[in-house]
Amino acid sequence: MSLFALTVVLVTLLTLQISVFLTTVYLHRTLTHRGLELHPAVAFMMHLWLMVFTGISPKEWVAVHRKHHQFSDKEGDPHSPYIYGLYHVLFGNVIYYRRTANDAAVVAKYAKDYRPTPIDKIRFQGWGVLIGLGLYLWAFGPLVGGIAFVLYAVAYLLLNASINSVCHMIGYRNFDNLATNVRWIAFLTGGEGLHNNHHEYPTAAHFAMKGGEFDPAWGFIRMLESFGLARVKRLPVAKAAA
Repeated sequence: MSLFALTVVLVTLLTLQISVFLTTVYLHRTLTHRGLELHPAVAFMMHLWLMVFTGISPKEWVAVHRKHHQFSDKEGDPHSPYIYGLYHVLFGNVIYYRRTANDAAVVAKYAKDYRPTPIDKIRFQGWGVLIGLGLYLWAFGPLVGGIAFVLYAVAYLLLNASINSVCHMIGYRNFDNLATNVRWIAFLTGGEGLHNNHHEYPTAAHFAMKGGEFDPAWGFIRMLESFGLARVKRLPVAKAAA
């Protein structure tokens, strides 16, 4: 592999893994389900990164995901593959996401406990990705930076979409819900691919439930906890009893 290709791959993978870890730790386990509590400075930095490299509004993300849990794979689910089709959600998840996130009434209902940060005062957070692109181009040059950023963006969208699509139809189930566990997706998404486990214990901060399951973000969470930067509030019953 040439130095150029290797640089593109490494930059893409590094940014991708940081973004998926912050998505599962900050957006999902902390804000949405309250299974984890983060030091305010850590939460602020995670929010800042996600604004710059994903354009996500945490309040909207929380609302969409909470609605998904309330209507999981039933009418009202924002992105169920059983309703819209596996490939429609896999390749068009962002469309289904925006349709719900753009509904102010839905966001107000499902994220009414969200506490805004100073970053939320920035209008049009979605345009924050332009800053991320600019940083890429400045740090790695127009060719490496441009290609890596596009690859990263596509990979991030597909990985998130795979959780909402593949991890509801393909894989194995430990518990009686329609979500599934897919270990290779869990490996790439900071544990999110253990989706059947998560739907059984949605407020738990740890997703792995049996031998052979790996929740990559759990080690990161425990590291933060060891430095006093996080506090685990809820664990799955089986984990707590172990």
